[in-house]
Amino acid sequence: MRTIEWEDGVVVTIDQTKLPHELALLKMKTCEEVAEAIKSMKVRGAPLIGVTAAYGLALTAYHSTARNKQDLLQELKESAETLRRTRPTAVNLSWAIDRVLRKAEEAAEDVKLVAKAVMDEAVRMADEDVEVNRRIGRIGAELINDGDVVLTHCNAGSLATVGYGTALGVIRAAVGQGKRVRVFVTETRPKLQGAKLTAYELKRDGIPVTLITDNAVGYVMYKRMINKVIVGADRIVKDAVINKVGTYEIAALAHENEVPFYVAAPTSSFDLTRTAEDVIIEERSPEEVTYIGSVHVAPEGVDVFNPAFDITPFQYVDAIICEGGILFKPNYEAVLSVYKGR
Repeated sequence: MRTIEWEDGVVVTIDQTKLPHELALLKMKTCEEVAEAIKSMKVRGAPLIGVTAAYGLALTAYHSTARNKQDLLQELKESAETLRRTRPTAVNLSWAIDRVLRKAEEAAEDVKLVAKAVMDEAVRMADEDVEVNRRIGRIGAELINDGDVVLTHCNAGSLATVGYGTALGVIRAAVGQGKRVRVFVTETRPKLQGAKLTAYELKRDGIPVTLITDNAVGYVMYKRMINKVIVGADRIVKDAVINKVGTYEIAALAHENEVPFYVAAPTSSFDLTRTAEDVIIEERSPEEVTYIGSVHVAPEGVDVFNPAFDITPFQYVDAIICEGGILFKPNYEAVLSVYKGR
């Protein structure tokens, strides 16, 4: 199944906060409901956030009573600002919003045609996401050998996308080619996307998976228990990869232990107008750290710093896998060449 669907003015998606214990569906009818789902991480993963935001604008268009194009465009712009405020780091969010708004502005003056253009574009983006992920998987599978043990961090699978996944898409494609692959998954504190989501996906698909704590990464590399790392990305800028916090430590440890470190991401995650220093790194609620589930584990009143992402310089990245190919030892010029050719 796809992670998200458009059903005649209702956006249906999986509530990821309920996994792995319950497969619950969210049915969203307004852009505000979409924004809340993104902010609360019921919907998460850069590619999926982008498509969900596009569907949020489609809901505004579908339910609008505007009588002319300019009024509908104004409603769409207001909805766009609501969506932009949800999560600042994943560039797919702004990329998707800008793409849908551009289609609306290019549409004919008839308000019904504007609404149709918005809805059609959102559906098209969802279809493209699945196609792009499968292509990334096919391309990246050549980096996986029979018998490999691969470490991944956070969740870059079908739940982070419309379907198939980026980092997990590479693993799925390799397994589909008959290669025997085992996966080590970090728990990914503090929201435990690795333990809750990635382990769930791999176990469901029958791919051998071992869950480890985040701070066991160095040990399993030192003991040569893994021989490759593949992660996703929320944003790729001129000089670095922005991904779930903890990625930089894994990349540095992989470099020290001569373990190849790969990033799998679509070109919609490329933001080549910025360097790492320009990116706003989202900081989330202290309660994500001071609580484990519903249990308060930290001293009352302790200060908390809770960045959701970190920055991995290109020097620690052995290759970026995107729908345009594999960029070995990536630099700005190499990434730009693929981005322009998309």
